[in-house]
Amino acid sequence: MRWGTDVSRRGVLLGGTAALVAACSGRSAPVGAPAPLTPPAGSSALTQPVTVQRRHSVARGRDVDLVLIAPEGVPASGLPVCLALHGRGANARTFLDLGVPQMLTDLVRGGARPFAVAAVDGDHYWVENGAGDDPQRLLTDEVPGWLQASNLRPVTGVLGISMGGFGALDLARRRRDLTAVATCSAALFRTWSEAKARGVFASEAQWQAAEPLAHLDELPPGTLSVWCGESDPFLAANRRLIDRAGPVTSSITPGGHTDSYWRGVLPDALRFVGERL
Repeated sequence: MRWGTDVSRRGVLLGGTAALVAACSGRSAPVGAPAPLTPPAGSSALTQPVTVQRRHSVARGRDVDLVLIAPEGVPASGLPVCLALHGRGANARTFLDLGVPQMLTDLVRGGARPFAVAAVDGDHYWVENGAGDDPQRLLTDEVPGWLQASNLRPVTGVLGISMGGFGALDLARRRRDLTAVATCSAALFRTWSEAKARGVFASEAQWQAAEPLAHLDELPPGTLSVWCGESDPFLAANRRLIDRAGPVTSSITPGGHTDSYWRGVLPDALRFVGERL
């Protein structure tokens, strides 16, 4: 299945999700885990490694899924957070299908400092669509409160796949306090004709205002890492990102714009983010 081009919506792996939610063990948190926060009034502290919350987004004018993933066996309360942005035609539960819960657990069991991953439903390159649906405002104005209500720390890192890579870089321009920005196969556009063909942006001006390649000097320095496959249709745009943004690390290896490629690079992307939260 490919993202960033015209694709169908992914199916939800309900059986796998249920198994993950039931998999919480009673082991204590590893040394170095952050101290718990004081839960705000009306909060709902997480007790399972995977939680899917249905939330109403005023910014998007609809209900959305908020997927919260913590390492198995680690109390989720008080963990720092990496925001994960999905690709076009996908949704927040995609990160369950890609195996992020097990990747995160393996990373922490290997000695990494524990952190949580939060994913939310977005669309149209995470920018406002001209009809009142604004996933960027969802990220900046609503997600922070939802995380606080679950007794999690604020977002300090962001990881994006395909369209989510576009959104992650755009968010990093607005949130210069982010300490880690990881992109996998970022769907970026070198020209207006490339962007216009997606049928997403209302005008060239809107695209120019959001296109990460046009605003690389606004990214927080020393925070970026880039992954892209050698057969990816966005390879040329990702090479431009690497050449002009000077990421901390970058990797172009065999692979396409596919689930199998992302499953291969996501452990490294999560490790990069986790080391910098």
